[in-house]
Amino acid sequence: MSRLLRPRRIVSTVVIVVVAGLLAVGLLTHNKGTQRLAAPPLPSAVLNGPAVTLASLHGHPTMIVFWASWCDPCNAEALAIERFARSAAGRGRIVGIADSDNAADARRFIAHYGWTFPVLSDPHGTTATQFGLLGLPTTIVLDGQGRIVRALLGPQTPHSLDAAIAKA
Repeated sequence: MSRLLRPRRIVSTVVIVVVAGLLAVGLLTHNKGTQRLAAPPLPSAVLNGPAVTLASLHGHPTMIVFWASWCDPCNAEALAIERFARSAAGRGRIVGIADSDNAADARRFIAHYGWTFPVLSDPHGTTATQFGLLGLPTTIVLDGQGRIVRALLGPQTPHSLDAAIAKA
């Protein structure tokens, strides 16, 4: 009988996590008039490309992609992220943040997928916590003033990223 209860517990846990995630994203992206939440600071450790700060991104819509090398959905979207990064020139910027990942594995991931955009390291998940993330991959869309416009949960496509940057 206890074996039959385990699948129910797993389903209940998944439902709770999904509902909590939707509530968190709703709170994160809720927009009262024109007031938007300012993004927390980005990590300073660089894995790929130049160092990036919120101030250096000012004036450009930006997508911040939180990912990890051990995350299967992150691997599934990795090529789409790079395709978007190459096509977004002039319309916006993209920054990756390796969340709760070690530098060596993250660098192998970056090299494997040929990422050409800046990638920062957040080995302890501090930045993801400040952004209120509950899972990976998550893409945070910022407007040109560094304010959070929306959060995209799960693997993205070049089309979904294009649509999100157009609205930023």
